[in-house]
Amino acid sequence: MKILYITTAYQRSESDVITPWLVETITRLRSVGHDVRVFTSSYRGLGNQTVAGVPVYRFRYFLKRWEDLTHDEMAMDRIKRGIRYKLLLISYLLCGTAAARRLCRRERFDIIHVHWPLPHSLFGSAAARACDAPTVISFHGAELMVVNNVVKLAKPFLRWAIRTAGAVTANSTHTVQAVQRIYDRPVTIVPFGTAAGAYSELDQSKPDGTKQLLFVGRLVERKGIPYLIEAVDILAKQIPVNLSIVGSGPEEPRLKELARSRGLEQSITFHGRISQEELTRQYSRCDAFVLPAIIDSRGDTEGLGVVIIEAMSHRRPVVASGVGGIVDLVIDERTGLQVPQKDSQALARAIARVLTDPDLAQRLGRAGYEHVQQNYSWPAIVARLEHVYGDLLTRPS
Repeated sequence: MKILYITTAYQRSESDVITPWLVETITRLRSVGHDVRVFTSSYRGLGNQTVAGVPVYRFRYFLKRWEDLTHDEMAMDRIKRGIRYKLLLISYLLCGTAAARRLCRRERFDIIHVHWPLPHSLFGSAAARACDAPTVISFHGAELMVVNNVVKLAKPFLRWAIRTAGAVTANSTHTVQAVQRIYDRPVTIVPFGTAAGAYSELDQSKPDGTKQLLFVGRLVERKGIPYLIEAVDILAKQIPVNLSIVGSGPEEPRLKELARSRGLEQSITFHGRISQEELTRQYSRCDAFVLPAIIDSRGDTEGLGVVIIEAMSHRRPVVASGVGGIVDLVIDERTGLQVPQKDSQALARAIARVLTDPDLAQRLGRAGYEHVQQNYSWPAIVARLEHVYGDLLTRPS
């Protein structure tokens, strides 16, 4: 099959760490014989290119100097900053729609696959009409939060996108339910995979007895990191423990101040963004992975939690809040430990159980790994996608 992936942003070089799960999805589909290509936006004048063998079509939407709505930061975060980015969004939509139409008049595709349907269903619709191809739209959670809590006037657009698509996928049961609240139709779960491939056995023996916790993700409200810092403060009075926080984001200054105010500078390390190799080392050396996600002030939460998949791929025991799509991954007492959101005491107790009970840690680590292999491995994900595509192409018109 010849498939066009439409997405906000894509790798600008092989070393560009951006949506690694999407890059890996495309790589895996190409490895089994599908001709997958990418339609995405330019960044500061960047044109069409081939990245790791993948043809990438980039559309220009403004002058090179100011063409920075996407890639290095979430577009929604930039749009909030002022009039320049709001004007860029208008240009982005107009130019992207026209470029998608031109591309698909020039080249034929069997499937048009749209990621982040708000607003990219505009591009997908133009592309599909130009080459008479069916569309798949995939939801990852964030766009649904925007519609329900920020830009409610966009709900009719999203209802149209869901109704007219050939097929709809979502990354978790939580996201499926959110989609169906907008327009009730069948939705196929196709979760994220993970690019992490190095697995290591859990080793809880540290020379000084200190236990290592790991958090990975954007430093934003919905990750619930203040509750983890408070939990570390509680734990530190009972168990020698260190926390590594990997990632960056707007909450970083406030989180560092919270750690400082509690005297935890020696117990908590903020690593910022790190390489994939270093991230692998972080997973390999941690005793437990923690994701204390919450439903934030805008009603947003985790659509799935791809970092949990990565941690489970490394056979690490996981402690996480029972919110959003996390519940698909962390089945309480089986593949990990679930805790109520915004409860530092409960979080500390659950972490302490894992750190002080090696048998429990090993059991959760093994079960989490098996759960990921059965349901979130790349062969499983590719098979689900091929089923969605095949069903579309064989469906009577």
